[in-house]
Amino acid sequence: MAITIPVLEQSVVVFSQNYLPLCRVNIKRAIALLLTNKAEPLVGHTENGWRVHSPSLIIDVPKHIRLKIASIERTWKVPPVNRREILRRDHHSCQYCGSRKRLTLDHVIPRSRGGSHTWDNVVTACERCNSRKGDRTPAEVGMQLRTKPKPPVHPAVAFAVSDAWRDSATQFWIDVQANLE
Repeated sequence: MAITIPVLEQSVVVFSQNYLPLCRVNIKRAIALLLTNKAEPLVGHTENGWRVHSPSLIIDVPKHIRLKIASIERTWKVPPVNRREILRRDHHSCQYCGSRKRLTLDHVIPRSRGGSHTWDNVVTACERCNSRKGDRTPAEVGMQLRTKPKPPVHPAVAFAVSDAWRDSATQFWIDVQANLE
């Protein structure tokens, strides 16, 4: 049985003048942008959108729109490796057992063994799992990570790219970031 979402609860992807994905907006905001001539349907996109009726107007709202007005495209940097960002990435849960209580940070490869304090080596762990693992690797203790640690994804990549392409897109943004520094 298919679940249908009401039209006014749908979202539309907004692209900049340079065709970079900026954000998602609700359909009401998209209609306002289209009617005030601040946005236009994305050229060459064949996906159907939604037909919205009002007492005096019928408007076709596409799934993707492009801003006609200039917008400042901020550069995005991979956030620093710190407790707040690691907890956010790991959804505030232990990456070994899933617990949400008494969380700490754990270096997958311990620093004493040459492990670094980087996005791909630091995970959230509860005190119990962190203590059990100690100064060893997860394989040595028979523990397994629930997800592979990796840097956060550029917000535009997070919603504009399918899961199959996300890893290569993430690497692309990491490379772009490295070139900006």
